Amino acid sequence: MATYKIDAAHSEIGFKIKHLVISTVSGGFSKFDATMEAGQADFTDASISFEADVNSISTNNEQRDGHLKGADFFDAEKYPKITFSSTSIEKEGDNEYVLHGDLTIRDVTKNITLHVEHGGGIIDPWGHSREGFELAGKISRKEFGLKWNALTEAGGAVVGDDVRLAINIEMVKQA
Repeated sequence: MATYKIDAAHSEIGFKIKHLVISTVSGGFSKFDATMEAGQADFTDASISFEADVNSISTNNEQRDGHLKGADFFDAEKYPKITFSSTSIEKEGDNEYVLHGDLTIRDVTKNITLHVEHGGGIIDPWGHSREGFELAGKISRKEFGLKWNALTEAGGAVVGDDVRLAINIEMVKQA
């Protein structure tokens, strides 16, 4: 069984959400950790755990980030981590997988599905084995207790419910 750790300097944990129904706001987390264990070269037996520090959220707007960290959304003081633990993985094509796992935001855990594309593996100039992955999925923020919203004058939602996840990671095999 091989253990892989995320290379945070070469990874991005991002999301996108609709604002005022007409545009999209992007954000991400700058502090996170992930571990993958796999015995099979094709990763079909992989077990993955991930956590993000809620206080590291950034949408390039300090006031909005403060609101997201507060009780209306993530309540970072009470729930400082977002976690994911895989439950199963299915190979769908040469480099494509469907990853199932339990995502916990605040005090709510839901099983979600992520689509995974394996970008390949290399041995880096320092002799370390690296694997690249792109993950995508969609969750409902309201299902995780992130229910704050306001309505525009026309009755539209200020913040959409669907959150699209866009994750690019590089995993390094541990010696």
